[in-house]
Amino acid sequence: MSADPEIISAALLRPVRPGNAFEETVWRLLQTIRLGVLQPGEALPPERELATRLGVSRDTVREAIKSLADAGYLVSRRGRYGGTFLAEELPRQPAGADRVSPAELDDTLRLREILEVGAARMAAGRALTAAERETLWNRLGDVRAASEQDYRRLDSRLHLAIAEAAGSPSLVPLVAENRMRLNTMLDRIPLLSRNIAHSNDQHEAIVLAILAGDADAAEAAMRAHVEGSAALLHGFLD
Repeated sequence: MSADPEIISAALLRPVRPGNAFEETVWRLLQTIRLGVLQPGEALPPERELATRLGVSRDTVREAIKSLADAGYLVSRRGRYGGTFLAEELPRQPAGADRVSPAELDDTLRLREILEVGAARMAAGRALTAAERETLWNRLGDVRAASEQDYRRLDSRLHLAIAEAAGSPSLVPLVAENRMRLNTMLDRIPLLSRNIAHSNDQHEAIVLAILAGDADAAEAAMRAHVEGSAALLHGFLD
């Protein structure tokens, strides 16, 4: 006997964790799509119902739906029989791209959390030089002003600058190697404008905490940041 789709849907569309509401909402919607809870052409529950189930605002649901529609997963229709529907044909991985295994994805994301959360905390605990402080501030400005084409490159430069500010030369190549693996995976998923805006706010919180010497805040802000990226990667690649 097959499982009841309503039971599965209720299990997946449960309240998201605070801190990354948009990314978690995208992840939950993608789970229902990729696990086959929704069939091609089938309608999603109304925005109001999704917002209630997920414990987020209707604006967050609307932005998540728009992002997935732009990425080709959903189709919005107006009129008496309108609503949001699963696309008849879902986007595929780039031609020639090998599928990322769950083990590889988990390993990359766990290592990133270990390295980068620790780096943010260590950087905040140091007496940074004027040059180090200026570099962090400049890298933050660069990524905030980045075009979509340059965003991931300048995002990587900011994260490497944070690793450098931690004061351990051995840490930087480890973060760089992990970042290369991470970027290979990020290149397989859409660049979502709402996620970029949220990430930039998180970047600012991380850098400001480091510059203020607040290790707890720097650690918490970086942890929330990497968890948001992890939610999107799991959503699109699992």
